[in-house]
Amino acid sequence: MALIVAFGNPVYDEITTPFAKTPGRVLSGCSTNGCLALTRLGHQTALVGSLGRDFSQQFVADLQRHKIRPYVELGAETGGFRLVYDEKGNRTLELLGRAAEIKVVPEVCANAEAIIIGPILQETPKTLVERIREASKAPLFLDPQGLLRRLDAKGQVEHFNNPELAAIAPWCTVIKANELEALILTGIDPRQDAVEAVRRLRALGCQIAIVTLAEAGSVINDGKQHYQIPAYATDVCDPTGAGDTYMAGFIHAYLQNPHDLVSAGCWGAATSSFWIEQTGPEAPIPAAQVAERTAKLLRQV
Repeated sequence: MALIVAFGNPVYDEITTPFAKTPGRVLSGCSTNGCLALTRLGHQTALVGSLGRDFSQQFVADLQRHKIRPYVELGAETGGFRLVYDEKGNRTLELLGRAAEIKVVPEVCANAEAIIIGPILQETPKTLVERIREASKAPLFLDPQGLLRRLDAKGQVEHFNNPELAAIAPWCTVIKANELEALILTGIDPRQDAVEAVRRLRALGCQIAIVTLAEAGSVINDGKQHYQIPAYATDVCDPTGAGDTYMAGFIHAYLQNPHDLVSAGCWGAATSSFWIEQTGPEAPIPAAQVAERTAKLLRQV
């Protein structure tokens, strides 16, 4: 089993959609969701981050149950958001807590076959990514969502084009952005021109760029050509973590064959489809059924 190390603070979120509501705050986060999915696909995973004592005991119990190895420092508080989705899928974020910046690069990184960088809110600065790159030659998979968020003068979450991305991107094997993140980073609305958006995303310096477009699928560019990947049609209960688990499925397939990006994209879409059918960290991701959905998607490409 491949060891995959993920950098990004775990959070405990409250989530409300037109179809479901979590019973209080539940374990979540970009890197956390990636580890949850990858573990269910048969990999060993380790999560590096920071959280407060308020959720530390619950977090240890959660990660033991989900078989994820924690490398977590205790800080002043645990990160988290109140996420509310409307019937069109639009999302509002209200900050419930902000965890500390990640300071430690554990020795386990030297044995990693892949590393995820999936911040929530500015906890993986350029200096940390540089230390990760020095500690490991494993491919880096960046989800930039938390690098593109900051707090405004009123303490509200806002998005911005972080200038650190210019330095971080060339260290990355893959950058995966959703449509909002792609718009921020490239100036192109991928709903209008996904091919140009993903081309400009790759031009930041990564080897492979991915733009996800929810029900419209995703598009991948490796500098030679672009690939259109369909979404797996399903009933969406909670879209939180859709991109996180897409990345997990992509990594699962990429490690088996880094030259077949179509298969990797379809694995990403199939993995994500199981996650969004439920809400919270307990969502099942049965590997055999993911493979079946992947095969259906491959027949559509």
